[in-house]
Amino acid sequence: MNFVGIDLHKKTITLEALNQDRHVVKRPTLACSDPQSIRRCFEQFRPFQAVVEATASYEWLWELLEPLAQRLVLAHPGKLRLIAESKNKSDRVDAHVLAELLVLDLIPPACRPGPRQREHRRLVRQREYLTHRTTAVRNKIRRLLSDYNADRPNLFTRDGLAYVATVAVAEADRFILQQLLAEWRHHEEQLQAMDKRLRQFAQAGPAREQEARDVLASIPGVGPVTIDVVLSEVGDVGRFRSAKEVVAYAGLAPGQRESAGKRKELGITKQGSRSLRWVLVEAAWRLVRCSRRWQTVFERLQRRGRKKAIVAVAQRLLTVMVALLRTGQRYRRAA
Repeated sequence: MNFVGIDLHKKTITLEALNQDRHVVKRPTLACSDPQSIRRCFEQFRPFQAVVEATASYEWLWELLEPLAQRLVLAHPGKLRLIAESKNKSDRVDAHVLAELLVLDLIPPACRPGPRQREHRRLVRQREYLTHRTTAVRNKIRRLLSDYNADRPNLFTRDGLAYVATVAVAEADRFILQQLLAEWRHHEEQLQAMDKRLRQFAQAGPAREQEARDVLASIPGVGPVTIDVVLSEVGDVGRFRSAKEVVAYAGLAPGQRESAGKRKELGITKQGSRSLRWVLVEAAWRLVRCSRRWQTVFERLQRRGRKKAIVAVAQRLLTVMVALLRTGQRYRRAA
């Protein structure tokens, strides 16, 4: 049996293959643009196990090697401290450490989403990108009009757009304004198409996913956008041992520093999906506005400050989501 550590980059991959006695078999560097050469190289190592870090572009390599490998391991980059903290860091060193840890079965694993979750995640993240682009263009339009004291709250309604056409601006600014308005309309059309595509995606989901959507939709302040982000980023909650693990996965768990027997609690780690943290905080704000029970929780926590209090509410909201998804029960509103 050979054990192969793979250091994957955009253009090249660096390998180190060790045998069971941890002796080096081969250390090639291959071009990502030549998958046939990569396949032939790995065929020489059979039977083999291989490990690759969960970088943004590992999927194509995984699909290439899966039919050849006896076992493939996806390594969690954030937990590979031996590599991250190494002073002597290079592609060959990284591949060597990965191979050594694989031989010793000490690789911290990362979860590889299934095909449907990967597709869902790509759609949801593209919608987030379009939302940010739309907001950025709207802000630029408002900024330009504010130079003429012509900004108004209803600017992007039918009446507001008709008003924009009547504002006296410089010729150059009128040209820029027309371009920005065209860009805004384009992004709005793309957002509408994306929302339609996500609705179709949701309707085609398996029964278990439909049940999860119904459960999450029963929580006050949780709408389709929140549901899509939670399901695409978290996936199956059954892979977590506890709700605390899900909170840590979302980066909402507080960090800790311990020295000389004294423990100090830090701010949240912010590790994991930024989209997931953002959508949970936004849902928490809606929740405290529409639920008296949650408003009371928020007010009790406000001694920490409003921002820390709403993050604490978001943490609790996520634990409630996990509990409901595990049991399949809907949220019960207070009488």
